[in-house]
Amino acid sequence: MLLKYFYDEKLAQASYMVGCQATGEALVMDPSRNIQSYVDTAKKEGLTITHVAETHIHADFVSGARELATVTGATAYLSGEGGEDWSYQFLDTIHHQVVHDGDQFKVGNVTIEVMHTPGHTPESISFKLFDRGQNTPMGIFTGDFVFVGDVGRPDLLEKAAGIENTSEIGARQMFASLERFKQLPDHMQVWPGHGAGSACGKALGAIPSSTVGYEKAANWALQHEDEETFVHALIAEQPEPPKYFAVMKRVNKEGPALLSELDDPSIIKPNATQLQEQIKEGIQIVDTRPAGEFAQAHIAGTINIPANKSFANWAGWLVDYTQPVYLITQDAKITELTTALRSVGADHVAGYMPMEHFEQLQNDMEMESYEGTTPEQIADKIANEEVNLLDVRNIGEWNDGHIPQAQHIMLGYLQERVEEVPTDKPLVVQCKSGGRSAMATSILQAKGVKNVINLQGGYDAWASKGYPTK
Repeated sequence: MLLKYFYDEKLAQASYMVGCQATGEALVMDPSRNIQSYVDTAKKEGLTITHVAETHIHADFVSGARELATVTGATAYLSGEGGEDWSYQFLDTIHHQVVHDGDQFKVGNVTIEVMHTPGHTPESISFKLFDRGQNTPMGIFTGDFVFVGDVGRPDLLEKAAGIENTSEIGARQMFASLERFKQLPDHMQVWPGHGAGSACGKALGAIPSSTVGYEKAANWALQHEDEETFVHALIAEQPEPPKYFAVMKRVNKEGPALLSELDDPSIIKPNATQLQEQIKEGIQIVDTRPAGEFAQAHIAGTINIPANKSFANWAGWLVDYTQPVYLITQDAKITELTTALRSVGADHVAGYMPMEHFEQLQNDMEMESYEGTTPEQIADKIANEEVNLLDVRNIGEWNDGHIPQAQHIMLGYLQERVEEVPTDKPLVVQCKSGGRSAMATSILQAKGVKNVINLQGGYDAWASKGYPTK
């Protein structure tokens, strides 16, 4: 048997390939939308992808199940649990088999058994793996059910998808599912769907896999014996779910577009007058340069989401999905960034401006900039209320400690709450270390709040100097 691990750092998302080398068949578990790595690995290992499986209708990335089943002709094994509201709606477009608790299917000489594990979502299933001829399972693909050190959050349907009164129901389902999990043999390996950095839980570990025995001993959620205490603990202090989660849930339920149906972004070379007019009309331009370069000179009305490993996550928060997206980036980066945007469902990447075109515009039009400051430079002005202070960290960070004079608006919600931002004095924006506040500063400028300063080093630098916090 072959077991391969794939990990997308931008989404903190794990997927797997199980191959039977005796028969040449392979299964891909929870594939991402960019399927090329699975196709290449199967070819390298002399395998044919014959099965695709998914643990649940994902909310944090666009699933590759439909894409992979279409391209390879593989059969997709998808959950039939959870009721009609949680049924896949694209099944007539692919070879498929709807599976339920206790169902089994073969991948060559490997046996896969379905275990219904609701809690994170009603339709969530896990897959136990039995190697050739074994009566005891080797491991379990848990998706967003059990992570290393954590379990799936039950509140996404309510907070992200707007389905009322589902958080407590999900938490109670999770308690029951974990009671079943505790009955599994300790030796079983646990292969989760996410690692540290995912918003699908609140305390995910960075280790890629675990065992049932270790999770029973060390995972905080498996220490609870009382259901009421567990429900309260699970729901409490979950991080804000990215706004795009609601879009992902719908897209993955209805079936994402095939990548072959999407157009590649074209190069745009507008003149200064034309571009200024388009920005006034609401064109959506994301400048992907590093924050320091953006701060020195940028086109008024553009927002800054740097092309780093957090790009997909913050693009999902900040991009308007109803409008085309245009990028400012290097030619060599456009494929990577387009893939990242499509991984979170922002399919309409209409065009991009290469750096040489941007540099030409710098000569043809007036550019905006913003300043940075340090805690030492600004502390007295904050204390004397000569400036306003905006904290754009998440609610958990804010509750753990913040600068007393600060107002709190989490970065992901800033665009729709910009009218709450005071403009009577210069505005200092801060986060943990200066990255998110740089993006926030670009948003505020694009929305017309011009006298904005980024606190370099953020709250960490402020606290390390011994300035007041509460």
